[in-house]
Amino acid sequence: MTSHFKLSCFTKLVIRKFCTSPTTKPLRSLKPRSNKAYTKSFIDLKQVKAIGGKGGDGCISFLHLWSNEYAGPDGGDGGNGAHVIFKASHNVKDLRNVLSLIRGTDGDNGRNKDCHGKNADHAIVEVPVGTIIRNRDGLIVGDLSREDLMFMAARGGAGGKGNHFFISDINQSPKICQYGAEGEQFEYVLEVKSMAHIGLIGFPNAGKSTLLRAISRASPKIAPYPFTTLKPQLGMVEYDDYEQIAVADLPGLIPGSHKNKGLGIQFLKHTERCMALIFVVDISLPRPWENISTLQFELTQFNEELGQRPKIVVANKVDLLENDETIEILRKETDLKVIPISAKMGTNITEFLLEIRKIYDKNKDSEE
Repeated sequence: MTSHFKLSCFTKLVIRKFCTSPTTKPLRSLKPRSNKAYTKSFIDLKQVKAIGGKGGDGCISFLHLWSNEYAGPDGGDGGNGAHVIFKASHNVKDLRNVLSLIRGTDGDNGRNKDCHGKNADHAIVEVPVGTIIRNRDGLIVGDLSREDLMFMAARGGAGGKGNHFFISDINQSPKICQYGAEGEQFEYVLEVKSMAHIGLIGFPNAGKSTLLRAISRASPKIAPYPFTTLKPQLGMVEYDDYEQIAVADLPGLIPGSHKNKGLGIQFLKHTERCMALIFVVDISLPRPWENISTLQFELTQFNEELGQRPKIVVANKVDLLENDETIEILRKETDLKVIPISAKMGTNITEFLLEIRKIYDKNKDSEE
């Protein structure tokens, strides 16, 4: 006698993962790209003001019963105000939904018949994992490096006591109560430390935005003039084993960026938050290998640790070349792996996606 059963979704996922080929393949998104006129940029820096909720006031009341006119004080205590708490979560990727003014709700006032006011629910604000918190002086006061890690931004005020609390042997009918305490107020600067797994770096008009469009559903601005990307743009690359890699199109770099030229330090800060760096160069330029030397120099001048990050070179715009001589010279002039592609025509895009997956698999454990 045969028994019939249905596999759960989790069982199907495990079977598919371990019974398929060990070589992963990038997937093309079946969902069409948005055709809206505006694009959402990555918000990785925001100044916020946190205000804790006010505590509820205590109550002055005296109980009157049918059989006892002077039953005594019955004023209840006020409820505590809400705390403002930042919580690290993988559910959010940037600070777009974090308000500039975060105010906790107030606690309820106490009432008669010894009814205490309700404590306010805490205002828990989710921020991306890897967010660092600075105070007004620029000092780091919080580092939310793991999921579910919390930071108390502002404490709510304590609730005031009602007159029932002040009963004593000397004073059996107190006519005093406490006001609820005010909540704390602080200003912070939130900064996302880990922005993306892969960062696309290059000179203006190297084709970084076109490449991001070719591998994801992101819609960065594309134009024939420099500095079309003023803020980082993020795109997600999906693979057939359900892994996703975040790729960031970073603003263009120019010589002297470590001295705050061009977008300067604001751009170079983004590179610190990427697991690996991809140098995108325009292979149709006369001497493209000089751009790579400049990029490496600017990164190491800003932060020496960036020189140790995994890096590869993407030679873009191969469709404009008449022969492969320039690519061969580029490979001789640099010790990094060179992948010739054409983001506009889609040439060697699959090879590029497989290469960044190798980098991701090799470095994701150290990143965590």
